[in-house]
Amino acid sequence: QVQLVESGGGLVQPGGSLRLSCVPSISIFNIYTINWYRQAPGKQRELVAADTRGGTTNYADSVKGRFTISRDNAKNTVYLQMNGLKPEDTAVYYCNTRNPISLRDYWGQGTRVTVSS
Repeated sequence: QVQLVESGGGLVQPGGSLRLSCVPSISIFNIYTINWYRQAPGKQRELVAADTRGGTTNYADSVKGRFTISRDNAKNTVYLQMNGLKPEDTAVYYCNTRNPISLRDYWGQGTRVTVSS
């Protein structure tokens, strides 16, 4: 029974930056893997970034070099730093974690990112 609360979305110009935050209802120390997904209008949900214990990270090819996922244990927060934003990054971004034993997924409510001039 994990709750995830996202924030940080908004309207930015192409080339701008945003930092999304995800605050889980349990300690980050107890979360093995946490992910960021996004879903653009008319498109399927896609995985954009994944972090395992703050040591192993993976990114979609479309965001490599521009996005960074990280954990701040002191604030019990997971971040997605997004730089060099492009119009095609426009989407609702979701924080996600999966219980490796039960295989159940937990999702945040989503935060909308709009990249437009």
